Amino acid sequence: DSGRVLFGKDADVVRPMASTTKIMTCILALEYLREHPDQTIEVSDQAASQPKVHLGMQKGEVFYIKDLLYSLMLESHNDSAVAVAEGIAGSVEEFAKEMNAKAAEIGCKNTHFITPNGLDAEDPESGKIHSTTAEDLARILRYCILFSPAKNEFLAITRAPSHAFSDLSGMRTFSCVNHNALLTSMEGAVSGKTGFTGKAGYCYVGAVKKGEKFFIMALLGCGWPPHKTYKWQDVRKLVQYGETNFEYRVIEKTGLDGEPVIAVKDGVEPEVKVRAENGDETSIRILLGKDEDVRVRTKIAGTIQAPVREGTPVGQRDYMIGDVIVASDPVLTTENVEVWDFGYAERIVMKNTILKIMPP
Repeated sequence: DSGRVLFGKDADVVRPMASTTKIMTCILALEYLREHPDQTIEVSDQAASQPKVHLGMQKGEVFYIKDLLYSLMLESHNDSAVAVAEGIAGSVEEFAKEMNAKAAEIGCKNTHFITPNGLDAEDPESGKIHSTTAEDLARILRYCILFSPAKNEFLAITRAPSHAFSDLSGMRTFSCVNHNALLTSMEGAVSGKTGFTGKAGYCYVGAVKKGEKFFIMALLGCGWPPHKTYKWQDVRKLVQYGETNFEYRVIEKTGLDGEPVIAVKDGVEPEVKVRAENGDETSIRILLGKDEDVRVRTKIAGTIQAPVREGTPVGQRDYMIGDVIVASDPVLTTENVEVWDFGYAERIVMKNTILKIMPP
């Protein structure tokens, strides 16, 4: 829930991600379908020619995009991914731009999408490969299941045991079965996606809820054939580590010490009082390791230029675990301070003159 990395091994190393890519393809499609629920796509040559694993769609067939998302997520079909991308953005290239824009929007720093299905690819112009990091991949799934406006639809698809559908002509019927073994083998499993290519190795990203604790695990390059089960062993190790070593604690927020002030340049008063704005949140509830604690760091400007208005931000109070900021409150001015200039002096003189002519 905080987005903090509790454990990482080479978490920021850029690697191919294989079909874990499809969580981004799926969430973009679902957000698009909120406005276009019955959008269809006619299968192109490019979609129909995608390698296995594929649905086996044929050029000219027409499908509802919402049906193809089950094919995408339950069976990891590569042709369905391309068809979905073309149905939403017009081409794979344009859809990849949308994928990269969304990745940047949610805070990914080392992710580069080229394909909607995760097949190994390289951009001939930049030389970048289709890739992410374990940390970015976890961040993407966190967005999909906690923050996207289509999070409920995403969970419904990725948790579905199976799904059957037909093309619009009704001539062919398809059936998809969920291959995320974690859903049936681990109590509390929420969602996830597997992946494999020759360059990426076995990959997995998934989420597990254990009581009040919510964990996301991302694995890249987790073994190559015949070690298909390494990823499930590692997921269990990571979940067990999280359960054993982290507990929720409540950290009370505190105000600034004393009556802090900062200097006002060119003000009618030499200084102005400031305060930390906690709002309605008087405490932080967060998972902490046994040897971890939250420290408070306060940064306040040394001076501010007049005029000053009440509520002007002049700093920030951060609550931190190590170097990671887990909560922040602004530091604000508590009063107005006018600027000392000719206009202010003139108003004072005029006020005093009027008082002398018309005494109270």
